[in-house]
Amino acid sequence: MPTQPRSFVAGERPRIRGEAAGEGPPVVLCHGATATRRYVLHGSRALERAGYTVVVYDARGHGESDPAPPGQGYGYPELVDDLEGVVATAVGAGRFVLGGHSMGAHTALAYALRRPERLAGIVVVGPTYMGEPASAEALAYWDGLAAALEADGVDGFVDYIGRNQETGGRWRDSALRFTRERIERNERLDAVAAALRETPRSRPFGGLEQLGSLDLPALVVASGDEADPGHPRQVAEAYAERLPQARLIGEAEGESPLAWQGGRLAREIAAFCAELGVQPG
Repeated sequence: MPTQPRSFVAGERPRIRGEAAGEGPPVVLCHGATATRRYVLHGSRALERAGYTVVVYDARGHGESDPAPPGQGYGYPELVDDLEGVVATAVGAGRFVLGGHSMGAHTALAYALRRPERLAGIVVVGPTYMGEPASAEALAYWDGLAAALEADGVDGFVDYIGRNQETGGRWRDSALRFTRERIERNERLDAVAAALRETPRSRPFGGLEQLGSLDLPALVVASGDEADPGHPRQVAEAYAERLPQARLIGEAEGESPLAWQGGRLAREIAAFCAELGVQPG
């Protein structure tokens, strides 16, 4: 049953802030770039009601967490180190289910490659990394987004996305409203801008062939390209093909992306956990 979220702080440099809620087997969820811990399940408590402990946290430089200290940055090795600290603080010993969206999906997979013995299963929502260094065109987009955020704050950030992302017309207003709500929850926009420049230049792992070594159950969540062109369906399909025990799911044609539907996504994760035998006591 849902319980009052329990706040925690993991690590010291930087301090990573998060919360755990619910009683039962732990499910750790990692958010995407420019988002915060709210934006994996979007406020849904269905996973808690299903009998799981949901652990969420703000990545370094995002939400309420500290920015990277001098001498550190926002690359995936550091993001995985932070996740290690969250697991030590909020999960402890034993296996757990790990999931993430976009940047969070890449962080989760990088952790899985580092510590596969800790995981009962993994949930991969909206991956974008295709196993190669980011193209010059992609880096120019992220650098431009960072510059817009630095120069004109939230308004500049939203306007840049509106001008540069090809979201389908009927989804455009919803996507931009969601974008604004998400970025406004970050306390340090300068840190988010730094992450926008640095994280895309970091590779969470090598080629996609490395995913073949992750012989653990995986749930891969794809989005339709009309509503969410920033998370191409073909990338999710490529991950599902390479992960040995993967199952691919997504929304029905004409629906909003499953990644945007917090309650339904939570129920899908609960069903996945039950399939693994990770069930409430």
